[in-house]
Order: sequence, then structure tokens, then C-alpha cells
Amino acid sequence: MSADHPIAVVLLSGGLDSMVSAAIAREQGFIIHALSIDYGQRHVRELDCARDIASRLGAERHVVLPLDLRRFGGSALTDDIAVPKGGVGDDIPVTYVPARNLVFLALTAAFAESSGARDIFIGVNALDYSGYPDCRPEFIASFAETARLGTKAGAEGHAFTIHAPLQHMTKADIARESARLGLDSAWSWSCYDPAPDGSACGHCDSCRLRRKGFADAGLTDRVAYFGDRPNNLGEGF
Repeated sequence: MSADHPIAVVLLSGGLDSMVSAAIAREQGFIIHALSIDYGQRHVRELDCARDIASRLGAERHVVLPLDLRRFGGSALTDDIAVPKGGVGDDIPVTYVPARNLVFLALTAAFAESSGARDIFIGVNALDYSGYPDCRPEFIASFAETARLGTKAGAEGHAFTIHAPLQHMTKADIARESARLGLDSAWSWSCYDPAPDGSACGHCDSCRLRRKGFADAGLTDRVAYFGDRPNNLGEGF
């Protein structure tokens, strides 16, 4: 690490938002150390995408950390609970994984401290999202203070900066930012419940929000959705 090119630890799920967040970190001149969590989610496609994104963005280091949250359950992503396909509602959905971002950010802070990094990037979004409480700005601000209080780095006056560059963007804004950064949307994966043929289901909350974002932005999402013809991608949300 040099003063001109400091390290940033990026929480990289393999989804669109985390990909854009990582690319913004790179654009800002950070050396990327990426952290992905293998938490027992319903499929490994997102983790495969995380590995590909880390490679494409030139991450100096990429750690895929096993953490089996299936032992806790309580979510459609880690338990034998059907993924809802009826549309995005107002309540916190069953795809919420208990305290996921709280746990993940704690691990990211530990990785950052061990790497000598003081900057953490996370792709949370508080506008077009599924109502998860751990995506809210007040949570991110609170965690930054917790990390300062609970680490050797913080105690020695080296607080962490939590970057959430997509915090106040719509999904359409994020789709446009992805295009501006020269990213291929096909590198990322957002679907909670892939179809048997390996395509995105198109109907879970994550698919609906993503598809609407690309459609509102007037852009084509190159991820294949189940039942779509090649010229119909991004429609039908």
C-alpha cells in the first residue's frame, strides 16, 4: 500500500450493487481487497460471480469466507422456506437474513484492520430495495462508530470510513452507473432462486427490482431471465 493508492476492503457479494461499489472504489484509486461470504445461501452462482468480478477489477486479494448461517435459519435464503414471487411489498420480506449486514460488516472491519485498510465499501441501497433494516443510512453510520470503538485501530485514532456510494441511488441510477463504469451486467447475479435451467427466475424481489431498474434506465440487462427471448430481457417486471 502507498499513500497514493490506499487499500479499501470491498464487501463483494457478486450482485450488481456490490460490483458497482467495487468499481467505484477502483475508480477512486483504491487497491481492492475483496471479501465474499459463503453463508450457505441457496446457490453458489453469486459467489462464482464475485470471484469473476474480483478478477476483472484487478483485486489484489479476494477472500471467500465460509460462515454457515443455515445453522441459524430464519430466512428463505438459508432455510427451507419458499422464496416469495408475488412482488415487492412494504414489509420486511422473508428473504431478510437475520443481522446479515451487521455480521458481514463486522467481518469486513476485521479484514480491513488486518490489511491495514481504513476504508470499507459496501453496496447497500436505501431507495429501491426490499425493506431490509440493515441497508439504512443510520445503520451504516452507527456501525462506523461501533467499529471505531471496538478495534485497536479505532482506539489508536485510526477510524474506519464506511463508503456506501449507492446509498441514495435508485436501481435505475445504479444501472446507469454500471454502464458508465464500463461494467457488463452479465458479470453479476442478483436472483434469489434460479430456474432449473440456470437462468434468473425473474420474479423474486431481487429480480423484479433489478429488471425495473434497467428498464427505467433504458438499458438492457444481459443476465438471462427464465422464459425471456433474447430481445425481451429487462421487461416483464
